[in-house]
Amino acid sequence: MITAIYPGSFDPITNGHIDVARRAARIFGKVVIGVFEKPTKIVTFSLEERVKMASEAVKDIPNIEVRPFYGLTVDFAKEVNANVMVRGLRVSADFEREFDMAMMNRKLSPELELVCFIARPEYQFLRSSLLKEIARVGGDIANFVPAHVARALKEKNGNSPI
Repeated sequence: MITAIYPGSFDPITNGHIDVARRAARIFGKVVIGVFEKPTKIVTFSLEERVKMASEAVKDIPNIEVRPFYGLTVDFAKEVNANVMVRGLRVSADFEREFDMAMMNRKLSPELELVCFIARPEYQFLRSSLLKEIARVGGDIANFVPAHVARALKEKNGNSPI
């Protein structure tokens, strides 16, 4: 069985993330969504909140599990015995960033393969940061995230739940 990791901050998880995870789960025997403890960007949700939201979002996919991780992604891959890393690509800028990371990961862990999924057209513009900004000013993000994530964003912004 091939185990793949799908690492990220998932702050919060979007329908685009879920689509990539679902597609990966059809190909790989096991997919571990790794929620990174300390991303380089400022996060809205705690690690525990992000893990909980991601777990809820993929609970219907039996071969996906969600785990927090700390430190290097390649070390997390070894910890869960993954030999594939899954990433989603939306636009050409994603490719450049992912290429650089892939080359570094190749140096750190030559046995870890990278598999990229091209985002479906309806998700190519989705960015967690953009959705958080829309939610912060009261915009409707219900079509872009699961309902529990939309509620969490409303609550985080001081609005009443949906």
